[in-house]
Amino acid sequence: MSPDLERYRPVAEAISLLLSPHVEVIIHDFKTKCVGAIFNNLSKRKIGDESLLDEMEKLSDQEVFPPYFKINWDGRKMKSVSALLKNQAGKPIGLLCINLDISKWEQMHHFILDLIQSKVEQPDCLFKNDWREKINVYVSTYLKNNGLCLESLDRAEKRKLLLELWKEGAFETKNAASYVADVLQISRATVYNYLKEKS
Repeated sequence: MSPDLERYRPVAEAISLLLSPHVEVIIHDFKTKCVGAIFNNLSKRKIGDESLLDEMEKLSDQEVFPPYFKINWDGRKMKSVSALLKNQAGKPIGLLCINLDISKWEQMHHFILDLIQSKVEQPDCLFKNDWREKINVYVSTYLKNNGLCLESLDRAEKRKLLLELWKEGAFETKNAASYVADVLQISRATVYNYLKEKS
């Protein structure tokens, strides 16, 4: 590689070291139209291989190419980003390509989805009379619909939620007041005071 392109080598190597073993970093040389340097080789390319970049001379119109996807030789999905490299005169001399192997994250993503996505309904025989579950579902739905977080509810928001629970009949069960107090992190006395205020 030319001295102008060589000065980008430490940057490419540093990126590969930080994100190893998940990232491959390549410097393409516009002069030779070949791979000038490669770090943490994932693609089985080597220095001197043809870059196979079409119409490289037109790349000067864009300095950074936003993330795009590609498939590696072994079928793994890669997420890549490329940046134009210039000499001190501002002339394009190469392309820096960063290729991130996201296959493990994809596997983890599918694994998590399988864990959290419900594929069957709750058995009626187990949950028909589970008033705690019904309160949990209502609170969760209420918070989601109103863009709220349970931990950050202020006094007025807790009172409003509690009254909504009362309208839904949540307090018809004997121990519901204690449970709602625990969920909202308030005292039982506060629960009863809020319920008194409504009338």
